[in-house]
Amino acid sequence: MKTLWIDRSIAYDGSQLRSLYAYLEHRVLGDSIIAFEGPCDVAFEHMIDGEDLLERSAIRGGRMLHFLVEKFHASLLAGVALQRLLAALALDVLREAARSDVARSEMRREGDDVFWREAKFSVSIATVSPISTLIHFAVNVTNAGTPVATCSLVDDFGLTAPAFAEALLARFADEVRSIDEATTKVRCAP
Repeated sequence: MKTLWIDRSIAYDGSQLRSLYAYLEHRVLGDSIIAFEGPCDVAFEHMIDGEDLLERSAIRGGRMLHFLVEKFHASLLAGVALQRLLAALALDVLREAARSDVARSEMRREGDDVFWREAKFSVSIATVSPISTLIHFAVNVTNAGTPVATCSLVDDFGLTAPAFAEALLARFADEVRSIDEATTKVRCAP
């Protein structure tokens, strides 16, 4: 699993959640997780989640930290499992950086979403293309421009996007490498 932190702002509109985006736009070939900071405003034409489409839910934020995962030779079920692993690892990184035990105790993951108290920290979706499984996972850098009550790296936790991104990129890549390796050292059951 290759990683890349892109140190420039990219506006996320949902069109980036496509096969070979990391390769064609950022020269990262193969299984990958890339991250960048930028505003978010997902157009309905690029919205993947059927529930969000039916509800006409707005997915936007003035400043978010985006993670895009592409995993080849994986099913949608595997993609959703990886999406939840990514959310769990994000919660781990956030808890370790939290300034107090009270703040840590009020953080939780529900499925693929991370919350602090009742405020939402993340948005996420997993899908498949004809050649790969794709995940978009994003956390709020600030609370500006969000359509629901949110918490964020800067406003609530005093963290920087690059530091959080680097930690999460490394942890996720290590976990996926370990999972892949585990699949190569088992025999068939007798």
